[in-house]
Amino acid sequence: MTAGGLGDVTALTLPQLLARRAAVTPGAVALRHKEYGIWNETTYAAALERTREVAAGLFALGVRRGDKVAIIADNIPAWVQMELGAQALGAVSVGVYQTAVAAEVQYVVDYTDAVVVFAEDEEQVDKLLEHRAALGRVRKVIYDDPRGMSRHAGDDWFLSFAELRQLGQQQPGDLFGTEAAQGRPDDVAHFSLTSGTTGAPKAAMLTHRNLLSMGQALGQVEGFGPGDDYLSFLPLAWIGEQMMTVAVALANGVTVNFPESPETAMHDLVEVGPHFMFAPPRVWEGIQSQVYLRMQEAYPVNRALYARLLKWSTDAADASLSGRRLGALAAFKRWVAYWGLTRPLRDQLGFLRLKHAYTGGAALGPDVFRFYHGLGVNLKQIYGQTENIGIAYVHRDGDVRFDTVGQPLPGGECVISPEGEILSRSPAVCQGYYKKPEATAETLRDGWLHSGDAGRLTPDGHLQVIDRLSDVMKTARGETFSPQYIENRVKFSPFIREAVAFGDGQDDVTALVNVDPLTVGQWAEKRQIAYSTYMDLSARPEVAELIREELHAANARLEAHERVTRYALLYKLLDADDDELTRTGKVRRRAIREKYAPIVHALYDGSDSVRVQATIRYQDGQSQTVDTDMSIHRVSPPAVSASPRSVAAAVGVNV
Repeated sequence: MTAGGLGDVTALTLPQLLARRAAVTPGAVALRHKEYGIWNETTYAAALERTREVAAGLFALGVRRGDKVAIIADNIPAWVQMELGAQALGAVSVGVYQTAVAAEVQYVVDYTDAVVVFAEDEEQVDKLLEHRAALGRVRKVIYDDPRGMSRHAGDDWFLSFAELRQLGQQQPGDLFGTEAAQGRPDDVAHFSLTSGTTGAPKAAMLTHRNLLSMGQALGQVEGFGPGDDYLSFLPLAWIGEQMMTVAVALANGVTVNFPESPETAMHDLVEVGPHFMFAPPRVWEGIQSQVYLRMQEAYPVNRALYARLLKWSTDAADASLSGRRLGALAAFKRWVAYWGLTRPLRDQLGFLRLKHAYTGGAALGPDVFRFYHGLGVNLKQIYGQTENIGIAYVHRDGDVRFDTVGQPLPGGECVISPEGEILSRSPAVCQGYYKKPEATAETLRDGWLHSGDAGRLTPDGHLQVIDRLSDVMKTARGETFSPQYIENRVKFSPFIREAVAFGDGQDDVTALVNVDPLTVGQWAEKRQIAYSTYMDLSARPEVAELIREELHAANARLEAHERVTRYALLYKLLDADDDELTRTGKVRRRAIREKYAPIVHALYDGSDSVRVQATIRYQDGQSQTVDTDMSIHRVSPPAVSASPRSVAAAVGVNV
């Protein structure tokens, strides 16, 4: 048997699979949610009953097959119940990022033709109210948290989630069973928005079969099953969380745990101790940085002991990853490191039961990989897109490599086009983009998903990903380079939060840099360097010198024409609310170049500084006017002239 004991689940829809699990294992725990410090369990039988109520309630509100139901909320059980309840009726759920500003929410709800919106609380409701006149298709807004909603009493546009369930309880017959039985695996189940790095996000139309084929295939590779725990803390609007919380969980019968809030997720992680975990590089880098900061604050003897034990453990991990057998002395050192450092540290982090860990969305530095494998965390790089349910390639146990994203999941295929583009085909590839026929025709051709990414296949079938084809650049001398490749090498530094490289058509590569406020802040405090704000910290000449040394080290790992020659420390953190990053944290390169055009120009005209005039808006509504001279810094040439081949040459891609 596969897929958590139910055989081939791809012949079912998501609601049908929920009903099957409730029938076979009614008492098994489907969900846990922490509220007021207490973990509350929901069995499959209870989850099905609540989803039945939601489906019947939506039916009473007029939701029918083909309608769209948008959801904007944190990771809570009500999200899953709304999603599956809508899908049981043949409607399509639409994920909206809870961090989206009002204009973004209005765009998604209007573009997808949503007729009902689930908005978790007053904050999300206010975003809809700001554009209420433009949301004429929305018949009802359903809220979960009643706090602050009393001011809307008497407004029939609103309905509480509790009232929706009560409405469902009042409906005659088994609407869930009747309607869900009409569903087919190839019906569209969910709209997941693309990152939108080059324009407005597109809604990828994902079918039940798309979602469950990916969930089942990953389960076959990793052996997921009932009794495994997963912590859901990343936005459910993102395909990376949708694939785990919905597709993998239902396909394999694992238990999904929802934290009390996004702010308590890392603390709740320790309490859950999940068996598998998925997070983008920034989360793994952040955890490592926290460990780094804690160790830097320890006594010198403890710091030295930590460094020695971690080296022993990491050396053993390197040998294991390369297929070498450990000698007796190395095995003894690993045993000492395990009991003296890695086991207690994993316990403190909540990783003691962790069997599988995943990262994707961007490259993770080899030093970070080595750190986690040194701790005994089975961290793997994955690769996929919204259009193929987020995971299409993954490392197998015993075959983890720093420079690849693994091999295709069972049922998947990969080829590299003559132009160097990664093409994928599998049952997980979506039906296209909603109301975007031209984009669909460009992306899906003859059953192959055209990723837009450059890459290559190794002789044994591992995939290496380089960059977006459209982002690969050439210097004035015609030398090819990947800005993302350079940025990822620069971000190996614990002191650099973000970097944006430029150089297309220029003689040299330059960069805008965001320093990491935590690590750089602690570095400054230990040296008694006074600062008040992020802008003040980034303007300190001592910080500029620190980053110069970090870039100097990064340049030693790059080809001569790829090395950063000049840089500027940006006075603010790049932010999705300012359209500088996508909601998944990817750089909007074109928007940044246009917004900071005077600074980019100064990086190339030989200036030592540039006048900056701007307004910074903060989340609390406050703003700050910037009117100052911003320094432009030069990186000295690296002492080591030898470096790896350029990325284009290394992977042999014709770009």
